[in-house]
Amino acid sequence: MQSGFRASHGCTSATLKVLNDIITAINKRQYFAAVFIDLAKAFDSVNHHILIGRLDSLGFSNYCLAWFTNYFSHRVQCVKLEGLLSGPLAVSMGVPQGSILGPTLFSVYINDVALAAGDSLIHLYADDTILYTSGPSLDTVLTNLQTSFNAIQLSFRGLQLLLNVSKTKCMLFNRSLPAPARPSSITTLDGADLEDVDNYKYLGVWLDCRLSSQTHIKHLQSKMKSRISFLYCDIASFTHVAKHTLVKRTILPILDFGDAIYKIASNTLLNKLDAVYHSAIRFVTKAPYTTHPCDLYALVGWPLLHTHRQTHWLQVIYKSLLSKALPYLSSLVTIAAPTRSMRSSRYISLVTPIANS
Repeated sequence: MQSGFRASHGCTSATLKVLNDIITAINKRQYFAAVFIDLAKAFDSVNHHILIGRLDSLGFSNYCLAWFTNYFSHRVQCVKLEGLLSGPLAVSMGVPQGSILGPTLFSVYINDVALAAGDSLIHLYADDTILYTSGPSLDTVLTNLQTSFNAIQLSFRGLQLLLNVSKTKCMLFNRSLPAPARPSSITTLDGADLEDVDNYKYLGVWLDCRLSSQTHIKHLQSKMKSRISFLYCDIASFTHVAKHTLVKRTILPILDFGDAIYKIASNTLLNKLDAVYHSAIRFVTKAPYTTHPCDLYALVGWPLLHTHRQTHWLQVIYKSLLSKALPYLSSLVTIAAPTRSMRSSRYISLVTPIANS
């Protein structure tokens, strides 16, 4: 359940996994609660002696362990500002950031934390960790989550990693089940209550407690409008080719990131993104405001946002069918076996899960 710095893994695949677990629980009319765990300076807090012990337990030879010990030894850092160089300061902790080995070594260091999750589920993306559980009773869900969170905190303490309490949040996902006005808070081992939130930015995507994607789309709108406004300030100095390139490199990637996740939003919300998308096209083409969207797409040769989202979603399905996606995604895509021979039998049909809500 580690998606950070691994081939074929990414923010989208990790979020799809978590989102599917949430939707599955809600569809079963179960309560679902999650703790989004944040660590303070995680990469800089790695204890070299503990890390060497982890490598030793994985079967690294004494020669390799000696090499890594040497690799971590006698490292210094300094600051250079306007030609002035500070004195060196010894670095006795942390993995060398910016190095090839750094992310892998951190994953080795934190990997066994997942074993402490107990009855709850856990997913990691480097040091970004989500711990969650579901069940028919809210009290049971919160009790199990608290027990697992306590065990996770003990694991972090054993690794000398510090929990950032102010940025660690708790969320209760709910769409139809009754919930108390103020459910019992999840607490740290030191007795501090975690803040209960209605939305949280997880791996670049804003998740809200009702899974409406409203918060995420609102942030997308704001981000795109500010960038388009900035470009409009100097529109006279850009050629048509430059404007086309600027929008394609700075605006469209914002919309493409995670669109397979927020495509479940209502058409009313998704249409708000279309309006900003059209504004970006008008910046490129100088087309008047009254120009029909179909004519705008023809002027730049770009597809509809709906087509963008659908293409990215179908790519996930396609990779899953070929077993090129991650196992936790491929297992969710099942080919339906035809009960009798029909003309449609030559096409691939997928099993559609029954949706109760």
